[in-house]
Amino acid sequence: MPVNDPLATSGLPSLKSNEVSKQAQPVEPKFLILVVDDAADNLAVISLALQQQGYRVVTAGNGEDAVTVAAQTHPNLILMDINLPGLDGLAATRRIRQNEALRDVPVIAITAFGTEGFQRAAYDAGVAGYLTKPFDFDRMNQLVARLLSPAGSGSLINPT
Repeated sequence: MPVNDPLATSGLPSLKSNEVSKQAQPVEPKFLILVVDDAADNLAVISLALQQQGYRVVTAGNGEDAVTVAAQTHPNLILMDINLPGLDGLAATRRIRQNEALRDVPVIAITAFGTEGFQRAAYDAGVAGYLTKPFDFDRMNQLVARLLSPAGSGSLINPT
């Protein structure tokens, strides 16, 4: 069964459907990203932004689910909200780091707390990057791309 390009459309007025199929390139498997946030709106917006960049996305709405989903799906990167009900994002990150298979998966903290103390606590828990809400999607895309690139440092403690 052929795989359809999810970004291709035949609804463009200037293209006939056979022209679209000629132009459509096969979709290569992309990185899988786990997005964790307790606000459904944030999950949807972040997920859609990542999917527009060609990433596959799975989501979790709390820290416990994040640990479970990460263990089941083995994502290439995790965007983790810090302020979550129950198990917070820092505790979830520490739990994920205890799983040998997930130990090196980069985690980007996403939070409304931009103080130096919160950033230090996040890096101490094992995050590789830190974004404050509301955040710049271009910056998010740059962080994600750098962490997923073969030459990526795996950590963006002091990005330039």
